[in-house]
Amino acid sequence: MMDYLKPLPTITDENEPFWSGLEHGELRFQRCGGCGHYRYPIAPVCPRCLAVDFVWTPVSGRGRVFSYVVFHHAYHRGFAADLPYNVALIRLEEGIFMFSNIVGIGNEAIVCDMPVMVDYERVTDTITLPRFRPVLMP
Repeated sequence: MMDYLKPLPTITDENEPFWSGLEHGELRFQRCGGCGHYRYPIAPVCPRCLAVDFVWTPVSGRGRVFSYVVFHHAYHRGFAADLPYNVALIRLEEGIFMFSNIVGIGNEAIVCDMPVMVDYERVTDTITLPRFRPVLMP
């Protein structure tokens, strides 16, 4: 595997189930045992009901582009070879918002409300990142 020059996440006991899920092709989030709210980013208590119990739950991986930006300047040298690159805010079907990238199409083809599906990009021997691909609607 080639050297990955971009910043990598720090794996902790708290977030390991999220990263382990991605490594196995599954997008997972904390789901509150009290009210069922999905927590992201991860948190020790539910922001809705303050319950501490939760279970790591797989989600559909389907969503829509809520917003996006195309960067033309590298704010970290690891991104220089990718210019211009996009960063998108994805709203998953389950209501979770997460930042990622749209892959598989040019930046000029990205539009808000475009349906997308999670894709898994293995970037190191131990890290897989969630990216999103457009989904063709019937």
